[in-house]
Amino acid sequence: MSTPSSIPWKNWAPKLLEALRHYNKESFLSDLVAGLTVGLVALPLAMAFGIASGVTPQAGIYTAIVGGFLVSLLGGSRIQIGGPTGAFVVIVAGIIAKHGLSGLLMVTMMAGVILLFLGFTGLGTAIKFIPRPIVIGFTNGIALLIASTQIKDFLGLKLPGNPSEFFARMEEILTHLGTTDWTASGLAVASLGLILIVPRFAPKLPGSIVALCAGTLAVAVLSLPVETIGSKFGGIPLGLPAIDIPEFRVDLILPLLPSALTVAILAAVESLLSAVVADGMCGDRHNSNAELVAQGVANIIVPIVGGTPVTGAIARTATNYRSGAKTPVAGMVHALTLLAVVLLLAPLARFIPLATLAAVLFVVAYNMGEWRAIPEILRLSFADKSVWLLTFVLTVVADLTLAVEVGMALAALMYIHRISQTTSVSRVTGEYVEEGRSHILQDKMIPDYVTVLRIHGPFLFGTTEQLIEETADLSRFAPIVIVRIRNMTAIDATGLHALTDLTVRLRKSGRTTLICGARRQPEEFLKQSEFVERIGEENILPHVEAALERAKEVHAAGGAWPGAVPR
Repeated sequence: MSTPSSIPWKNWAPKLLEALRHYNKESFLSDLVAGLTVGLVALPLAMAFGIASGVTPQAGIYTAIVGGFLVSLLGGSRIQIGGPTGAFVVIVAGIIAKHGLSGLLMVTMMAGVILLFLGFTGLGTAIKFIPRPIVIGFTNGIALLIASTQIKDFLGLKLPGNPSEFFARMEEILTHLGTTDWTASGLAVASLGLILIVPRFAPKLPGSIVALCAGTLAVAVLSLPVETIGSKFGGIPLGLPAIDIPEFRVDLILPLLPSALTVAILAAVESLLSAVVADGMCGDRHNSNAELVAQGVANIIVPIVGGTPVTGAIARTATNYRSGAKTPVAGMVHALTLLAVVLLLAPLARFIPLATLAAVLFVVAYNMGEWRAIPEILRLSFADKSVWLLTFVLTVVADLTLAVEVGMALAALMYIHRISQTTSVSRVTGEYVEEGRSHILQDKMIPDYVTVLRIHGPFLFGTTEQLIEETADLSRFAPIVIVRIRNMTAIDATGLHALTDLTVRLRKSGRTTLICGARRQPEEFLKQSEFVERIGEENILPHVEAALERAKEVHAAGGAWPGAVPR
């Protein structure tokens, strides 16, 4: 029987505590440079997300300051950066349209409570039960919606209204194309060019910051007649944000609950996905429960300063790593950098042109859209394609809450269908026994240069985490890795993505991957995708006996070697 002292409090321990045990001057200098860099990168994004969401630019900045600091202070990832993201733009705008700003603040706090519950109970791991086609579908849809909301400012259009529905918005834009402001559109195109071109010549220089500074300077010096933060919002207030606890109305809990659940699910999915990406970059393992608790606390506190929902930001997390971040201190420095900007440079923000921020969001929409995954989805089964397409269409023409609900219902039906296909009943014959001899491992000699990795059971969404955990440290693996899937009864798009990711990681580490023993459904699924072409048909073997022979050939040819290092 457990006692209070034996409660596993480490399940929610912030990564910061672990990082500070061996913290030194060199680590601090690296974190300082990374924090300053990512803070500058976050500035235009935070303002753009705030404006696109239907709130003020300072609301986006306050979200990045308070949310970013709390996520780094309490979170379970070493280099995660928290703040506002593009995923929330559409849903936040929808909540404000229906329930006003007070409704948004209440939804954000409710989502924070849900995230706390997921983190403290460990139920946050259930987020992995969202299949890849659904994630890709609503990511595509959100990216398209974000881009559509920025056409007005990119072209400087004069619209009488701002419809929230996609087709109504596009009709309004097409109707008023004649009102295009060529000065604003020229500035937007120039800003877009800088964002795209600068990183090619100066990889460490954020293109969005260069565009923001150039656009602001052009407006201030040349007095360009374009809409700016000053003309639309009156600028950004100088100083600390006002502390104001939102009114919590009990009668709105049930009407706002679906939106709160959607915000919580999105925050959990994006933050844990970002944490996994961060793990792959820095070679660490994040604590999912601690990360969700941090996201929960951040989303409860941020509305007090008038902020919007918080989650992990993949692009800023990647920037943090590339800038040399070692610990969560870098994320805290990023938040303090934004605070310094608000305290010292806020008056200059009135010159920032909305056309430049629109260009920033166009790039964000493209980068977050997962467009390269669409051909991969289209090669899958009709059911997977249907789930992706329906989620995408509903996200665009209806709303994200409905898209996720319908997508999850379809995914559950697909899961049941695939599991039902894994059951077989057959009579054992002499031929069956003889055929099975080439698959068994018990009488095979496994050479030192081979590691056999076995996947047993259905490899569907919700089960792929086990592969990630088992292969987290590739240094334990031999130069040739045989993935034995004789007992893999079924695979789906999420399982395929995990298997593909493993082969990519093994190849980058200098190792060779062989796949053997695929049954009918997994074999057909792998052939439908580009997996066979990527790994090579000669490395897909019918059984482990053939795989060991192939491994001998590869080893003799020098295709893999002990102590291989990443190339």
